[in-house]
This record gives sequence, structure tokens and C-alpha cells, in this order.
Amino acid sequence: MKEKVQVFGRFLSGMVMPNIGAFIAWGLITALFIESGWMPNESFAALVSPMSQMLLPLLIAYTGGTVVAGQRGGVIGAIATMGVIVGSDVPMFIGAMIVGPLAAWVIKKFDKLMENRVKAGFEMLVNNFSVGIIGAILALVAMKGITPLVSVLNGWLEAGVGFFVNHGLLPLTSIFIEPAKVLFLNNAINHGILSPMGIKQVEEVGKSVFFLLEANPGPGLGVLLAYCIAGKGSAKSSAPGAVIIHFLGGIHEIYFPYILMNPLLLLAVIAGGASGIFVFTLMDVGLTAPASPGSILAIMMMAERHSYAGIILGVLIATVVSFVIAMPILKFMGKDASLEEAQQKKDSMKRQAKGISEAAPAASTATVSAKDIRKIAFACDAGMGSSAMGATVLKKKIAAAGITGIEVIHTPVSSIPKDVQVVVTHQELGERAAHSNPDAKLILITNFLAAPQYDELVEELLKMRR
Repeated sequence: MKEKVQVFGRFLSGMVMPNIGAFIAWGLITALFIESGWMPNESFAALVSPMSQMLLPLLIAYTGGTVVAGQRGGVIGAIATMGVIVGSDVPMFIGAMIVGPLAAWVIKKFDKLMENRVKAGFEMLVNNFSVGIIGAILALVAMKGITPLVSVLNGWLEAGVGFFVNHGLLPLTSIFIEPAKVLFLNNAINHGILSPMGIKQVEEVGKSVFFLLEANPGPGLGVLLAYCIAGKGSAKSSAPGAVIIHFLGGIHEIYFPYILMNPLLLLAVIAGGASGIFVFTLMDVGLTAPASPGSILAIMMMAERHSYAGIILGVLIATVVSFVIAMPILKFMGKDASLEEAQQKKDSMKRQAKGISEAAPAASTATVSAKDIRKIAFACDAGMGSSAMGATVLKKKIAAAGITGIEVIHTPVSSIPKDVQVVVTHQELGERAAHSNPDAKLILITNFLAAPQYDELVEELLKMRR
């Protein structure tokens, strides 16, 4: 069951994460120009509803369709999703997540059926009209057949969340959210339930607390601060750096190994998360769009204009509660496992979450001379979090060594550019990276922040340039 949920969450994340910029744009326009915004403007505020009801669902559908069947899948996914958009008066994010990939699957099966059956010279005619005809049919089917089903599903989700809200039980969601983050189940919860509910709430009241439930950095910050004081060995020495990356950089994954070193610390993050949510609801605060990554900077940028004090207080309370509970656990509740063992456990869980087999390639079969290296790519699942962090570290090392003429980028592992000569990625993503760009030299690491392979690569580049 856990693996199925992880696969589901990974697929949802693949549709939503590439479009986070559009969500942020919508959130900024909402925060600025709606009636209760910073600069109320009726003309500009007219953008809010069309963006949430049409632009964002279509982007999700196109991205989901592209994942399944390339550009043709994206186009027909967007066409079919217009059916659920027009058939409903609420934002159809869940509908887009269903219809977009489903329509792409249909066109993929059609293309397979017609393979080697189209006469030469008629390929473009068949390709264009197949997308048009099948897309039109699917849009009608989605409008009359799928929209009612999605509306019922939305109703169930609203009822479930409404029960927690109406009975003052929303803080209890931390019992599920905080362990889910450590087990890499957060995408299914965040993108499948919380974001769609949050978008609808923003349209109604201009802000939503749902965007804060998973993004709050307070619980993880409290645990890391406790390690700074009461930790031992490498865990204590690495915790201050992890604090900066987690709190300011928004890469929550950095604190997962510290929890796995002592699973009792789940009590700390659950209590911290619940305390933060209690403050958020008590002070009636919220964001205008998802905060991604979960950095305090991103959260404050997406905060509704009257919510700054409540959000800061909620994050602070969550941090303090998590810290207070974590301290005695670290001091008196047994000896921690090593940070290296915890990282291996975290990597194993991440591997399961990404649907990757246990085996990973030990090295690249591609041979690239150091003197030919002009572009290096860091690749992670979404190309936005740990890969960006690793790219920054290597850029600084290359600059410090006085090496010029080499570009370092970060990218999703599934779409590594072909003009890249070296790919650096986590060892569990090696197989996917090799398939994405088989001509590049592959460097496999276990820690994007401090991999010894960085210094080895810089030394190799220096030797070839002497």
C-alpha cells in the first residue's frame, strides 16, 4: 500500500512541480489585486478566476499528458480537460490530473494501433486529425461523464477536511503529515489534496491555511536545533549547515536522516506541526498560493497581507515545541544511529518513493575527456531541489580553482539536455540518468551537499588544463 501511494504521489508531483511558477504568479496577482489585497484593482483582479479555473488546470493536464505520451499527449490532454473545466464551476485540478494523463494514454494506444498502417504522405493528416477528433470526443465525454465523478470526489474531500476544520481538529493532521514527509508520502497528500483545497479556499476568502500544513519549516527546524546542542559526532557538526539549507533554502529533505537516526523524534515534529497549525488557525492566517520550496522566504512571499504576524508566530511556536521535545529524546532516549546509516535508510526510502530498483549502475560506460567538458548537469527527480544545491556547491569549487568556460546547470533526471558532457546525480537515479543522456559521463553520489566526487572532478579538470 505504501509503495502504491508513493507511486501515486510521484506522478502527481510530476504534473504539479513543473508548473509551480504559474501557481506563484497566480498567488502574487491574488495577493496584490483582489479586494482585500495590498493594491486592490478590479481590472487586474479579473485575472484571478480565469487563471485558477482555466490556466492552472490546463497546465497540469498538458504536463501530465506530456509525461505519458510526449507533446501529442500534452495537447490532447489539454483538449480533453476543457470538458471538465467547462462542466464545473470550481477549479478542476483533480479533474485535470485524471483527464490529462488518461487522454494521453488513449492517443498513445491509437498511435500504437496505427503504427506502420499509414500510407506515405498521409502521416501529418492522420496525426493532426486523430488528435483533433479523439480530443473533441474525449472533451465531450469528460464534460458529461467524468465531471460528475470528480465533483463527487471533491465533495468527499471537502467533507473530510471540513470535519477537521469545523471541529477544530485541523492540528491533528500533523499525525499524518509529519511522518508522511519522512516516508516520502507527502506529495500524494500535498499535491493531491491540500493544494486543490487551498486553491478553492483562496478563491473564496483570499487565503488558505492548507498551504501551510506541509510547508511549515518549524518542526524540522526544532529538531535540527536540538541536534546542534545535544547531538553527537557528525550529526552535531553537520546540523548547523542543515539548519540553513532547511529553513532558508526550503529543502526539508535535509532533516529526514536526523529523524531516522532516532525515530522517537517523530513525536517532536508531530507535536511541533500540530502546535504550528493550532496557531495558524487561531490567528486565521494563510497563504495565497503554494510555497515551493518550503522556505521561510517563500512562505512570507506567498503570505496574505494580514497574515505575517500569525505565520511568524506559528513557525516560531512549532520550532520551540519541536525543540523542547527533541532535546530530552536526544539526551536520554538511547544512543543514536550514525548519520551515515540514517542517510542510507533515507536513500532506501527515497528509492522506494521514486519507484527505482535496488540496483544502480556503478559507473558510466561513456568516456569523456576532461578537456572536452563544457557543460555539467546536476540531476534530481524534479530538477529544483537537491540538484540545484549540488550545482551551487560545484560552481563555487570550480570558481575557486580558477577554472573558466564550464557551465553547471540543474535539471530533472528525465530530461537531461543532450549537450551535457557530465551528469552528476544520486546513485539511486543513475539508471534513469543514463537512459536520459547515454552519451554523458555519469558521476554517482550519495550526498549533494558534500560529495568527495566534486573535488575529484575539479582536480581532473585542473590536470587537463595545466
